[in-house]
Amino acid sequence: MPDSPQPLAERIRPRDLSAFIGQAHLVGAGKPLNRALQQRAVPSMVLWGPPGVGKTTLARMIADAADKPFYNLSAVSAGKAELRAIVNSLGRAPASQPGLFHADAAQPASAILFLDEIHRFNKAQQDFLLPYVEDGRITLIGATTENPSFEVISALLSRMQVFTLAPLTIGELEQIIARGADALQLAVMPEAADFLANYANGDARAALNLLDNAARLYRADAISAEHLRETLQSKHLRYDKSGEEHYNTISAFIKSMRASDIDAALYYLARMVASGEDPKFIARRMVIFASEDIGMADSAALTVANDVFRAVETVGLPECQFHLAHGVVYLAGAPKDRSAGRAYFDALEDAKQRGNLPIPLRLRNAPTSLMRELGYGRDYQAYTDDSLLPEGLKGKRYYRR
Repeated sequence: MPDSPQPLAERIRPRDLSAFIGQAHLVGAGKPLNRALQQRAVPSMVLWGPPGVGKTTLARMIADAADKPFYNLSAVSAGKAELRAIVNSLGRAPASQPGLFHADAAQPASAILFLDEIHRFNKAQQDFLLPYVEDGRITLIGATTENPSFEVISALLSRMQVFTLAPLTIGELEQIIARGADALQLAVMPEAADFLANYANGDARAALNLLDNAARLYRADAISAEHLRETLQSKHLRYDKSGEEHYNTISAFIKSMRASDIDAALYYLARMVASGEDPKFIARRMVIFASEDIGMADSAALTVANDVFRAVETVGLPECQFHLAHGVVYLAGAPKDRSAGRAYFDALEDAKQRGNLPIPLRLRNAPTSLMRELGYGRDYQAYTDDSLLPEGLKGKRYYRR
């Protein structure tokens, strides 16, 4: 295995779209970033998505295609001084009319600035960038894991296009892991590749870092799942997102809420979060639970669950743990009623078994005179105690409290 001080993720970073894996909705044939790269027409943009899905890689490809100076800053450590130095390096001086600039031919007229974690810049720092983005001196590519609607000032955001990147799929991660294994000149056993893809939770960098660390520690010709587990040395490792412990824990969580055992529900919530479960997965299950198990007993539960999901989506960890806990206490403590869901699935069974029973004529729309002559819409009453079900089902009751 060849040693290199450079992280594996950096060593195998693709240089052009032909080697890029994932984000087909943005980089596939005819898609927006693909067209931008082909036409060398690069707008200022925000790349919004979870870690390790290709934001930095795409920014570098865009800079190469545009053939402009490329500056890579992190909003965690950079400030106005670094921004001012970049602008000054472009050699642009004010022209006779305010707002217009002419370029010093000895220096480049414009550049691409990749600003990682742009959500970390405060309002004053973002305001500083605004005039340079507006007049074209800076093509700004911001990367963020947070919703830009909340984290980027509206004046700047209105001058940028937002592209949303998705977590990498298991299949895409497996392709990237295979590429990493080739770079390390070792084999990754099938169960190890599966372990890595599930452990990464859509983040290629996480998978590659673990593979790289295991390769350095064990110097083996083939990396096994046991090598990866030993490398992690995590007490939470049994929580494999595709394995039995995952299903056991989410099952215990739902059943604890169903039984109104608030303490048990909070424990299983905490166990999932501590083990690295995606909080959006938990919040989605809470939205399902609100209608499936609480239903008509407390219709506000669905509003609460949806609000929790929205909060988890926009706030993220670690702060969204408060929202999850809030929602779990409410849902577990709420009265339970499964009548609405049960009624629907009874109706669904009849719909499947009985086929397309004729709709009663009085319920049919009558947009033409012929339809009216045939009796469509005749004797329709908005408010009636008569059954409106098709013949063969008349009088049947699905919903019972």
